Amino acid sequence: MEQGAWRKKASSYERETELAEEMTESQFRFQDFEIWTRGAAIGSKLFRLADDLERRRLFRFAEQLRGATLSITNNIAEGSGSLSDTDFANFLNIARRSVFEVANILMLLSRDGYLGNDEVQPLLSELEEESRMILAFRRTLKS
Repeated sequence: MEQGAWRKKASSYERETELAEEMTESQFRFQDFEIWTRGAAIGSKLFRLADDLERRRLFRFAEQLRGATLSITNNIAEGSGSLSDTDFANFLNIARRSVFEVANILMLLSRDGYLGNDEVQPLLSELEEESRMILAFRRTLKS
């Protein structure tokens, strides 16, 4: 192999390695948003709760809780790929509404005695904070 060709290959490899490292740090824009990382953290807790509901044969509640929980981070992620701030803002609105849906499910489960208030209140506090953060982030977008 000629020396010039080898340098070209090495240079190309180095650039590909740099790109791979950059992608590992943050492949997608939404990964850098605190609203997404917090939503994912809350989501993990809610998925464990849904698993517990399923073990207690509350299948419909578990399914609905999982769907609404996924919708929070899914809409933040999907919206971050929008080409306009207006479109992104619409997805953030859907994510925020999903936070309210999850809160409603938790309140009903608590009210009907399926979950204790001590279990629900910390989750509701986290959801309230997530809702506020989504709204604040939405307000920073140009509409």
